[in-house]
Amino acid sequence: MDSLTGEGNSDEDLSFEAESPLAPPAELLERPPGYHWLPQASEFGRQQVFFPPLETPARPPGQRSWSWFLGHRVPVVTEEVARDALLSFVSSKCCYGHAAAGDLIIRELKQQSLCRYRLETFSESRVSEWTFQPFTSHAVDGPQKGPSPRLWDIKVQVPPMFQEDTKKLQVPHSSLVKECHKCHGRGRYKCSCCHGAGLVRCPACCGSKRRARQPARRCPRCSGTGRRRCSTCSGSGSKTCATCKGERKLLHSIQLVIAWKNSLFEFVSQPRLSCPRELLAKAKGESLFKDEDVMVYPIVDFPVPEIARASQRGIAEHSAALGSRARILQQRQTIELVPLTEVHYWYQGKDGVYYICGTDHQVHVEDYPQRHCCGCTIL
Repeated sequence: MDSLTGEGNSDEDLSFEAESPLAPPAELLERPPGYHWLPQASEFGRQQVFFPPLETPARPPGQRSWSWFLGHRVPVVTEEVARDALLSFVSSKCCYGHAAAGDLIIRELKQQSLCRYRLETFSESRVSEWTFQPFTSHAVDGPQKGPSPRLWDIKVQVPPMFQEDTKKLQVPHSSLVKECHKCHGRGRYKCSCCHGAGLVRCPACCGSKRRARQPARRCPRCSGTGRRRCSTCSGSGSKTCATCKGERKLLHSIQLVIAWKNSLFEFVSQPRLSCPRELLAKAKGESLFKDEDVMVYPIVDFPVPEIARASQRGIAEHSAALGSRARILQQRQTIELVPLTEVHYWYQGKDGVYYICGTDHQVHVEDYPQRHCCGCTIL
């Protein structure tokens, strides 16, 4: 059974559990000295986003020559390679038969090389929020120990570039001790089930003290009293405050939340062949160009104009989306050459088509002629 915390707190003095939000009212917490960036009273509960410091601009791009690209060719997909790719694909499908892949007649191979542009932007954002925990008389790292550092001045270990991560840490010298806003510093609140009485109406006799079918006999569940001990508070009439755990006070601190995110922009040049776009996104390509720096510059004068335009658009979009709320740590842009082959075949009097995409030979088949379901061939 819970016992009252401290002396002088009778059940009559306690209030019922507050139905207000868990967070304390904003006016309860004052700003530490020098922290003018903390939320105003009306803004409490919202995370504060901090503008990153200005960074040193990246190196200007050097003059690039793309003449080598015009003569670059990827390996041609032969009939043997096309059949092997299909057989490998069919082997990964439990409901696809191997006979069709081995017996179909390949009539035509249409090939095209696509360019895929990717821009990765690795950024760091910092937000602050108030957190609290029950105060158990441990040391308080508050403003009396000195001013808190500015959030962008706090040093943290940055994860490897382009690997996302999140880290939370307490801002030094930002702790404050206040009475619990939930129980108003009492450590307990009145039980809302029994209204502080510790007893509730007996559920067996509904408080009548007698058996329902035998009015002459008293209720054995409550021994004829019509009341039973409240199971919610174990009969004490009050419960320990769940917010402060009965400690009466809370230790409030400013928590810094640091998020490292890798934003991706991707563009594939328009194919002449009707291959699904999702296949183009998954397939591997042959690397043609890679540029990595704190800030990269748009690609210009590339032989495929739509790739140059995609580079300009991607860098502009990332700059607009991240520039005001995050610090860009590194950018990487690449161009890959992705081979695409459209295979036309004939099998048992019907024409069909499938696609082979990428240097890893990803396959997409439209209406494969030999599929099975639960051992039955689908005609």
